[in-house]
Amino acid sequence: MRTIFTIALFLFFNSYSHIIIKGKVIDEYTQLPIENVQISFSNTNLQTDALGTFSIETDTMIHQLEIKGSFYYEKTIYVPQNLPDFLIIYLKPIESKTIEDVVINQEKNNNNVAKVDLNSRTINSSQDILRLVPGLFLAQHAGGGKAEQIFLRGYDIDHGTDLNVSVDGMPVNMVSHAHGQGYADMHFIIPELVQNIEYGKGPYTTEVGNFATAGYAKLNTTEVLEKSKITIEAGQFNTLRNVNMIDLLKSSQKGLNKSAYIASEIYTTNGPFKSSQDFNRINLQSKYTFQTENSKLTIQGTYFSSKWNASGQIPERAVINGSISRWGAIDSTEGGNTGRQNLAVTYLYKPSALSVIENSFFATRYTFRLYSNFTFFLNDSANGDQIKQEESRTLIGYNGSIGASKQINKLIWKHKHGISIRYDGIENSMLANTVQRKFLRFTSFGDINEYNNAAYSDHQFIFGKFNFNIGLRLDQMMWEYTNHLDSLYKPFTAQKTILSPKLNLQYNFSSKLQFYLKSGKGFHSNDARTIGQQKGRGMLPAVYGTDLGCNAKIHQKLWLNTALWQLFSEQEFVYVGDEGIVEASGRSQRIGMDASVRFQFTKNIFSDFDFTYTSPKALDVSRFEAYIPLAPLLTFTGGLSCKFKNGFNGNVRFRHLADRPADETNTIIAKGYTIFDAGMFYTKSKFEIGIIIQNIFNAKWKEAQFATTSKLTNEKEYVTEIHYTPGTPFLAKLKMSYFF
Repeated sequence: MRTIFTIALFLFFNSYSHIIIKGKVIDEYTQLPIENVQISFSNTNLQTDALGTFSIETDTMIHQLEIKGSFYYEKTIYVPQNLPDFLIIYLKPIESKTIEDVVINQEKNNNNVAKVDLNSRTINSSQDILRLVPGLFLAQHAGGGKAEQIFLRGYDIDHGTDLNVSVDGMPVNMVSHAHGQGYADMHFIIPELVQNIEYGKGPYTTEVGNFATAGYAKLNTTEVLEKSKITIEAGQFNTLRNVNMIDLLKSSQKGLNKSAYIASEIYTTNGPFKSSQDFNRINLQSKYTFQTENSKLTIQGTYFSSKWNASGQIPERAVINGSISRWGAIDSTEGGNTGRQNLAVTYLYKPSALSVIENSFFATRYTFRLYSNFTFFLNDSANGDQIKQEESRTLIGYNGSIGASKQINKLIWKHKHGISIRYDGIENSMLANTVQRKFLRFTSFGDINEYNNAAYSDHQFIFGKFNFNIGLRLDQMMWEYTNHLDSLYKPFTAQKTILSPKLNLQYNFSSKLQFYLKSGKGFHSNDARTIGQQKGRGMLPAVYGTDLGCNAKIHQKLWLNTALWQLFSEQEFVYVGDEGIVEASGRSQRIGMDASVRFQFTKNIFSDFDFTYTSPKALDVSRFEAYIPLAPLLTFTGGLSCKFKNGFNGNVRFRHLADRPADETNTIIAKGYTIFDAGMFYTKSKFEIGIIIQNIFNAKWKEAQFATTSKLTNEKEYVTEIHYTPGTPFLAKLKMSYFF
C-alpha cells in the first residue's frame, strides 16, 4: 500500500531536486551513442536511452558514477563539485564478446547474451540467425528459397504465424500471404551485417503486436563497419557465396559522427538432390547514419532477388520401396522465385534531457511465386496436384513513439507511448492448379487491402530492487478482399479491434540475480480470405501467457536462465495455403520449462546449452485426439566455442529435436534427429581462412515432416503417412576473407 501511495504522489506532484546530472555515453571507436548502458549510484540504477543519454535528479550529493555496459570496459566517474552542464563519457569496447563481459540489466529483462552467441557461432544464412533464440528450430523444405518452417514453445509456427520478426524496425511477417499467414522470409538480410538480435518469448512486450504470441525477434543491422571486407565461400554441390562489405567513409571521418556503407551477397548452389536446385540469390544493402548531440538519422535501402527449383516433400513409402532415392522427387518441377526491395528512414530526436522521440518510415515492394505438389495424384489423376501460389505486394508503414523518464529520490518512472500504421496492398493473390508450371485453373484469385493501426502505452516503475511494468496495446485491423473469379461478388470487408494488456514484475535480488514474473495477452490476425469464408469469425484469436523465471550470473563465468511458463490459445480458424482450404482448430494449452546455460571454461573456451520441454494439448476434444501435430516436445541444443589470441578460433555445435506426434491421435510420428555442425578459422588483421562443415557425421535425417494424404500414379488407393524433405548431408565449405 505504501508503494502505491508513493507512486500516486509521484504522478501528481513535482519534487524539488537540488542536483541534476546530465550526460551521454559514447563508443570510443565508432563515436556513436551506446544504448542500455547501466549508470549506478547510491544503490540506484539508470539506463542510457536510444541516443546514449541519461539524466539524474537527486537531492543528495553524488560522489561517483559506476558505468557498466555489456562488452565495454567498466568505468568509474568521480563527480566534481563544480558540475559541468553535460558529461561526455567514452567507453572502450572489449574486442572479444564473452560471458564474463555480460552485464545483467537491472532495468529490463534483456541481458545481451545473444551478442555472445552471435559472435561465437557459425551462421550459414540470415534465417539461421533465428536459431539464436533458445529452443527455436527451423526446417527448410522447398529448395532453399522459401521461408523456413519455425518451431518454438510447442508451436508449429509454420512460416511465422506465431513469431513476430522485424529487422531495423521493418516488419518481416507478411499478412494474408499467398502461402501462409505471417510468412517471414528473412533471406533479404545479409547475415554478416546483423549486429544483434533482441528476442522475447511469450506475449509480454507492449511495443510488439501482431504475431507476437510464441514470441518475437528483432534483428538490428550494424551502423558502422569495423572493417571493409571481401568474402568467398566455396563447397560441395557447386556451392558458391560471395559477400562484399565496403565502408564508404575514410577512417579519418569517423569522428564526424556519421557512417555509410554498402554491402552485397551472391549465393548459388545445386544442392544434393537428383534434380538440381539451380538456386540463385542476390542481396544488396546500403546504410547511412548521421548524428548530432540531440538527434540521429538513419537511411537504408535493400534489394533482394531469388529463384530455385525444389524436389518437395517425398512420401516415405516411395523411398522404402525403391521408387525414388531420398534425394529424388515425385514432381521435379516444383520451385519458385521471390523478390523484395525496402526503403527505411529512422529519425531519433531528443527534445529534452528526459525524453526521446522516435520516427520510423518504411516502404516495401514484394513479389512471390511458388510451385508445390503435396498430394501428387490424389485430386487429379491425369494432371497431378501441382499448385501455384503467387502475389505482388506494396507495404507501407510508420512507427512513432515518445519516451520519457522522471525521478523522485529513488523512484524512477519511465514511460513510452507509440503509434503504428501499416498498409498491405496485395495484387493478384492467387492459388491455381498447374502441371509442370503450366496453368490449368484458378482455385482463388483476388486483391487484398489490409490495414493495421495501433497505439500503445507502456509504463515502468523502478523502486529499489523492484521493477514494475504495465502496458496496454490497442490494435485495429481492417480487411478488404475482392474476388476476381466472380463478377457478381461484392468486395468483402471486415474490421476488428483488440486490446492486449501486459503486466510484468521484476525483482533484482542483487547485481547478479534477477527474478521475473511476466503475464500478458497477444494475438495473431487471420488471413483475409479465411475471415471472408468464416463470415467474420476468428479474426483476431488471442493467446494468454505467464512466465516465472530468473536470470543469474552465479559466477563471473557462469550465466543461467530458467523459466516455467504456460500459454493458452483461443479457438482460431487457420487458412492452409498449401491446400487452399480453411481448417478450424479449438482451444489449446501449452505448459513448459526452459533452461539456458552459458559457461566460460577459460578466457578462450566457452560453452552454451539450451533445453526446452513442452506439454502441448488441444482442449475441447477427447484425450485420444488431443495431440497437436508437429508441436515440439523436447529440444536440446549446445556447443563449444574457442577464440585464441594467435588467431585460431572455431566452434562445434549440436541440435536435438525429439520425436513428436505428426497427427492428432499420435498414430503417425515425426522422427527426431541429432545433428552436429562445426566451423574452424584462422583470423588475422588482414585476412581470415576457414572451413565450415554441416552435418559432420552425415546423419540421414528428415528436416521437414508432415502427415500427408497422397496418391502416386501406380496406386489405386490413397495413403496417409509421413512425407518429408531430407536434411542436408555432409557439406563442407572453404571460406576466405580479406579485410581492408
